[in-house]
Amino acid sequence: MTAPRHEHSRALLGLLLATLFWGVSFPLIKAMALTQQAVVPASGNWFITAMTVAPRFLIATVVLAVLARKQLLGGVTASERRQGLVLGVSASVGMLFQNDGLQFTSASTSAFLTQFYALMIPVWLAVRSRRLPAPVVWLCSVLVLAGDGILGRFDLRTMHLGRGELETLLSSVFFMWQIFTLEDRRYHGNRVLPVTVTMFAIQAVLFTVMAFGTAPRAADFLTPWSSAPWLGFTLLLTLFCTLGSYTLMNKWQPKITATEAGLIYCAEPVFTAVMALFLPAVFSRWAGVDYPNERVTWHLLVGGGLITLANILIQLKPPTKPQPA
Repeated sequence: MTAPRHEHSRALLGLLLATLFWGVSFPLIKAMALTQQAVVPASGNWFITAMTVAPRFLIATVVLAVLARKQLLGGVTASERRQGLVLGVSASVGMLFQNDGLQFTSASTSAFLTQFYALMIPVWLAVRSRRLPAPVVWLCSVLVLAGDGILGRFDLRTMHLGRGELETLLSSVFFMWQIFTLEDRRYHGNRVLPVTVTMFAIQAVLFTVMAFGTAPRAADFLTPWSSAPWLGFTLLLTLFCTLGSYTLMNKWQPKITATEAGLIYCAEPVFTAVMALFLPAVFSRWAGVDYPNERVTWHLLVGGGLITLANILIQLKPPTKPQPA
């Protein structure tokens, strides 16, 4: 029993680190978008979105393919290709709906609804198994949603189910699909690197096509690459928020339950809020853009506290991980 528990602890730490990297990605992407707007003034929202995603996955695909060349040359199994394809499509479609929805709703509403998979996961598991989850699971799901709502200053009175809200909820469904794909026992035994290379390649192709399709001019796809700050942000996103976070996610999430993973990922806004206290000023000095630091508020303390409490409570008696067939 000691070894599995030790592995479980390592999985939790690995996913927390992945979530930390995703938290760093938000101020990085914001600074990168401001830099691109200065370099290519004619950039539209969709072109900026595509250019914050496509380059990092293009570079990450090449880097990881080189690192995993022995495994790739030895052959990628059908199961690994299928899992990588599902992960790539679910992550890409989730990002698309999330980014499009953000243009039609507030950032706080988007942040809150994106994390709704924390509640949808136990509901889906209850329907599938025809058995209600433990009360602590429901309690923790409510706590993380409340924490995200407070952290993002979500106001129920101003929310309505329009295009932005519905698209954001739909993105949460695709992110939930991604979580369940990593837990799926049919893929037990798949190697992390071939699966992740396939996932990255799918996202690189989809978002590169999107970048060319939304560019003001074809040459504008290459223009940002001449900017040292933009290139620096891209490399940081590639190293930490793509290669680091997704490799950690694909390696360690199968070691724990989808319910636990969903709760851990809800800590992302907490890490983002902490990083936004000091990183914007650093990025502004580097890129020469106007991106001020945020300030400590009671929303960060209370919202972050509720999310942390939920993750502590679920670990006092974690859900049972089904054994692979």
